[in-house]
Amino acid sequence: MALALRLLLAFLVIGSCIAADNIDLWPMPQSVSHGTQKLYIKKDITMSMVGSTYSDEKSILKDAFQRMVDLITLNHVVDGINPSSSVLTCVNIVVHTPEDELSFGADESYNLTVPTTGDPLYAQIEAQTVFGALQALQTFGQLCYFDFTSRLIELNSAPWIITDRPRFPYRGLLIDTARHYLPVKIIKGVIDAMAYSKLNVLHWHIVDEQSFPIEIPSYPKLWNGSYSYSERYTMSDAIDIVRYAEKRGVNVLAEIDVPGHARSWGVGYPSLWPSESCREPLDVSKNFTFEVIDGILSGDFSKIFKFKFVHLGGDEVNTNAYRDFVLRSQKIAISHGYDIINWYPLFDNFARFQEETFNSFGDKLDPKTVVHNWYLLTFYLIYDMGKLTVSNFAHKLIGLEDVAPKVVAAGHRCIVSNQDKWYLDHLDASWEGFYMNEPLKGINDTKQQQLVIGGEVCMWGEEIDASDIQQTIWPRAAAAAEAEFTSNLVIYGSMKFVCHSQILICHAKECMVALPSV
Repeated sequence: MALALRLLLAFLVIGSCIAADNIDLWPMPQSVSHGTQKLYIKKDITMSMVGSTYSDEKSILKDAFQRMVDLITLNHVVDGINPSSSVLTCVNIVVHTPEDELSFGADESYNLTVPTTGDPLYAQIEAQTVFGALQALQTFGQLCYFDFTSRLIELNSAPWIITDRPRFPYRGLLIDTARHYLPVKIIKGVIDAMAYSKLNVLHWHIVDEQSFPIEIPSYPKLWNGSYSYSERYTMSDAIDIVRYAEKRGVNVLAEIDVPGHARSWGVGYPSLWPSESCREPLDVSKNFTFEVIDGILSGDFSKIFKFKFVHLGGDEVNTNAYRDFVLRSQKIAISHGYDIINWYPLFDNFARFQEETFNSFGDKLDPKTVVHNWYLLTFYLIYDMGKLTVSNFAHKLIGLEDVAPKVVAAGHRCIVSNQDKWYLDHLDASWEGFYMNEPLKGINDTKQQQLVIGGEVCMWGEEIDASDIQQTIWPRAAAAAEAEFTSNLVIYGSMKFVCHSQILICHAKECMVALPSV
């Protein structure tokens, strides 16, 4: 059995999470009503599309329905005897638009109805797009579980009427393949888990100073900077990942972090280094540097990544010196039809972190820029008798403030990834902190709130690899997923999260067990 399928089948190991008197859905839908009746799922439950204008030529729904069926059976033999009534035989899916190209802001809303009467008895899903229908199937799958007494798939608390839509259009998870290489199957496993928690953007931090693992046909020596000959992604690998994600309603955001974090670029093209002894940032004095960036964005990336955004990094350089580079690279991306995302802030100097992307650039920053905020605090180091010390850096910090309100007040869109709450490599960050982190904190104006397009949890790769990425991401990322998906966040109690977290932990364990077969 394929690794991705085994990962999915590991999710529903705890049937008791769907108790008759609880609403244990994750993320919590916008509106839920239910009854008290138990239904049984027919062993060979089918999918129909009566009334749908969507043809499903790419089998997006067909494949998703089969994944859902495999998920709820959990590889068990369903050999109980169905009763003569209360048996759900079909899920009818009505999609009102024929488009199946995933784009930013695609309508993910849906209505899900599970009645208790009808002959035949069937569940009904209605959605404007196929991607809303995918979210509905995820919810329906969470209502169903294998019962070890009846040996049947059961569904409690019917009838169900669920109306749902996401709070933010951008609900992201960053993975980092530059610090540690991740095999394609592992990346696909992460995508499967993202879809289960209704995260919809995989931010692929592909390259960094340590390695350049992806094939760029326009400049074929760039991946000479990979860790090894085998730790690389071909163009076909990347296309496969993107298509796999899109069929699950997940966009893939590509990042090339420039001009800093780029030492690996010069392994194949040493002229990109300022000198042999100074190997990053990129040499911004040469047109060749911009020709390479243009070549990547104009041809190679456009063949792989269909998302409207591209992430250009831009952090941890002295932007007073590299401001023109950032602006020029933005213009290149815009000329090829991209909207740009840049990290905020950029690194100014060792004595002070400044809010560079936004404050220093002023009105020169392109209006299309989305400011990606990883930084909640403004740090000022305290000098001890005129000497800067590590102790001062670690312990004497002042000027604490939120950043996102400043960004949106200036009219820029924003993605929130504040490192104290939503950095998964911070192992001391608790799930409660992930859950309670509010992207709109300090933003009271309705129009400014709309400029926050969403949030992202970040799994930086310095200290994780394929062996432990899943159990490091989950279950904390799922806590953030509900904060990003569900409006008017209400704390439903820890048991709901503990239930979902046990499912995700089992997913991570399955990933570890399956790893040797990669």
